[in-house]
Amino acid sequence: MQLIKNALAMNKTNFILIGEAGCGKSEIALNLAEYLAKNTDKHVHLIDMDMTKPLFRSRDLLNSGKLSEVNIHYEEQFFDAPTVVGGVRELLADPESIVVMDVGGDDIGARSIGGFMLGVDKKSLCVMYVLNYYRPFCQDIEHIDRFLSEILAVSHLTLEDIHFVDNPNAGLTTTIDEVVDGANKMNEIISEYREIEMNVIHEGFYESVKNKLQKEKIMPIHLFLTYEWLRD
Repeated sequence: MQLIKNALAMNKTNFILIGEAGCGKSEIALNLAEYLAKNTDKHVHLIDMDMTKPLFRSRDLLNSGKLSEVNIHYEEQFFDAPTVVGGVRELLADPESIVVMDVGGDDIGARSIGGFMLGVDKKSLCVMYVLNYYRPFCQDIEHIDRFLSEILAVSHLTLEDIHFVDNPNAGLTTTIDEVVDGANKMNEIISEYREIEMNVIHEGFYESVKNKLQKEKIMPIHLFLTYEWLRD
């Protein structure tokens, strides 16, 4: 969690989450928005820019009664036609607001934020690239590098703007051993090139893993996006 605390200490107000579909960005975005709403005195806006899938989207909590202190923004889609959420540029520039942007998991999603990044103050940004060893696209450095290069090419961001976040989650049946093993394997893959600055762990596992991973890097999260059919 130290990454987020450091960002707030540096007056970061715009938190951008990127990464391939299925890596867990939306759950992280929801938990991050909740944390920021409870621990700052600013208006927190969660912007759902996911254009690649119909489920596991931040917007699914809009009418749930949860996260009532967070303003959730999105734009309706027609099939896979690209859409742009309104008012984003103003929110990114507002020092009294905090923006959490959940970006869709491909270059289309990244391209959608390209225009916004051109005008935003880089000093206000905390951009997080979410990795997940239990997704096939994160199991080798070549694929990670290729995907990140595609994102950077269209988003007007640079590698220096990116913080690496690991989400060792294999689904609702994830075990403590899988969490620790996934985190260690992800670290082995990229540690030669970049540091993983935060490990995202289910809140129920925190006590069991806090001494097996670097405690200050752990962000415990609650699973908000648990659909009825997944619990049967």
